Amino acid sequence: MEAYDEFIQRVQDIHRLGALQGHLGWDQEVLMPSKGAQSRGEMMAWLAGQRHQQLTDERMGSLLLALETHELDNDQRANVREMRRMYDQAVKLPKSFVENFAQARSEALVAWQEARAASDFEAFKPTLERLIALTREKIERLGVVTTPYDVLLDEYEVGMTVSDYDPLFAGMKERLVPLLQAITEAQQRTPEPSMPADLRFPVEAQKAFCKAVSTNMGFDFEAGRMDASTHPFSAGLWPGDTRFTTRFDEQDPFSCLYAVMHETGHALYEQGLDHHHRYTPRGGAVSLGVHESQSRFWENQIGRTAAFWKVALPWFTKAFPDAPTWDEASLNRLANRVEKGFIRVEADEVTYNLHVMIRYEIEKRLFNEGLEVDHIPAIWNSMFKEWFDIDVPEDRLGCLQDIHWSMGAFGYFPTYTLGNLYAAQLLEAMAESLGDVTELVASGNWEPLLSWLRPRIHERGSQVTPAQLIEEATGSPPSPEPFLRYVEEKYGALYGLS
Repeated sequence: MEAYDEFIQRVQDIHRLGALQGHLGWDQEVLMPSKGAQSRGEMMAWLAGQRHQQLTDERMGSLLLALETHELDNDQRANVREMRRMYDQAVKLPKSFVENFAQARSEALVAWQEARAASDFEAFKPTLERLIALTREKIERLGVVTTPYDVLLDEYEVGMTVSDYDPLFAGMKERLVPLLQAITEAQQRTPEPSMPADLRFPVEAQKAFCKAVSTNMGFDFEAGRMDASTHPFSAGLWPGDTRFTTRFDEQDPFSCLYAVMHETGHALYEQGLDHHHRYTPRGGAVSLGVHESQSRFWENQIGRTAAFWKVALPWFTKAFPDAPTWDEASLNRLANRVEKGFIRVEADEVTYNLHVMIRYEIEKRLFNEGLEVDHIPAIWNSMFKEWFDIDVPEDRLGCLQDIHWSMGAFGYFPTYTLGNLYAAQLLEAMAESLGDVTELVASGNWEPLLSWLRPRIHERGSQVTPAQLIEEATGSPPSPEPFLRYVEEKYGALYGLS
């Protein structure tokens, strides 16, 4: 079909511009000198404008109308469906707005990095206020059907709204808070193992150890790389070039390890996409919730197990010869220590979703209730005190810790919880197909795990909706029950809970 051929060429050009934006974004966080921020912001704004212009071209609208009446195969229908959604939203946003938003995001990243380092929310506030104002304008232009915040939630997980998340989070909190309380009481009876305070884990040794883990997970370092950044992230730039970052703490090697396992999970998804459909919606990841399921699966269901440490212990011992002679059980207890800590990305599986809920509640108040930016630190600290019973000592450990708001990524955080739910459901289905996953992990050959995920998740791209994908992969619609069952059983065994 000539119409489809023209359409797909236009689609690929739009996605190539997006890949260039991603590449420059990676460079900005990893390599760019701080004085390059203004010029980089101008370049990012120009690219965003060019991409928007191509997306909203009248010819694209005509091609979509024509193709929606054609008989198409599943992959073609997916491309038309997803581009229709993108087009209908894009035509509501002027090119000037898209350029302003892109430049604001680029400048905000540098402002956030500096404010976080200084633990100074006031320094970040003007930039954040600008991004929130632009986001409110975007919501108005896109149009509110239910609540303003729903417009943002739908960007990251299609179809999910406040009316979906509120009962989901309430139900999870109802189960997680008593579990956390039971664990806290158990910790008072039996002290937790801990890292020796004077022990140091050199950065170069951490790099070697984490690279060994990432390689065994299946990451192809000839088609990607690992670097350092303020906040760990993964970027699938284009076929053959997938990059992820981590950060280092010489007092805690687990901070780097689990960031690497998390980001490698994302990167494996990108490396496993069907490259025959590159630069098209069909060839891209279906949603952030599904993307997070891949990272949380490897980080937690695989990485925080005694079976993992049976394999990784020799690598750990080689990298850190001065560490105590821990066995895999001891390292597993250290890795699964439940702690009312401040940092979301370092949180255990019991408290992690509570961290997400705080961010969700604040974003909901910002966009549905008009919360003023001035009040964010106080609201954050108050909620943290109520839920975790500890005081946040500084903004670096509170509302400045995450990169997302500097990216204008409001509505993103709930997808982390969806990722946890999907990951647990995938684990159960994988066990039904492959048998005892613990034995597979302990064998050191993790290829069967990746091979199970490839055709069911990675290669499917955006052929169907996220909910359809999970149901087809597991045999059941998405549900929180597998995750709650998993976390209650796992931590009940670790802490001897009845």
